[in-house]
Amino acid sequence: MAEYERSRTMPAQPEHVFDQAANTSQLDAWLPDALHVDAVDPPAVTVHEDRSGEDMAALLRARPDQMRLEWGTREQGSYTGWLQVAGIGSGASEVTVHLSFFEAGHDPGEQAVNDALDGSLRRLEEQVRLRIEHAAG
Repeated sequence: MAEYERSRTMPAQPEHVFDQAANTSQLDAWLPDALHVDAVDPPAVTVHEDRSGEDMAALLRARPDQMRLEWGTREQGSYTGWLQVAGIGSGASEVTVHLSFFEAGHDPGEQAVNDALDGSLRRLEEQVRLRIEHAAG
């Protein structure tokens, strides 16, 4: 089993960050480029992975009271993950993403996963910034 975790501080209220992260119609705006989520009937979703060309049945649950997203594959149990948003004062938040791969064949490797997580957190921060600017403008 391989586990990865990355965090990023964002200059926004935790509620704004969580609302953007949990917006199923905009997941593709911040998820890794190679993953696409079809959230027609949550919590059941379909994840398309460009790397393998496969569609996988998965679950995606938002827990707004905990400011947490949880996901994982349904049938094969290949991977799970979570995203947690925490307020750190002064209108800022810390976002942590954790991934667990239970099968070596699904683990793209440490460098690839860390790059994907860093890129996703960067894109999420940009989406939050755009949302806040749009609401203020």
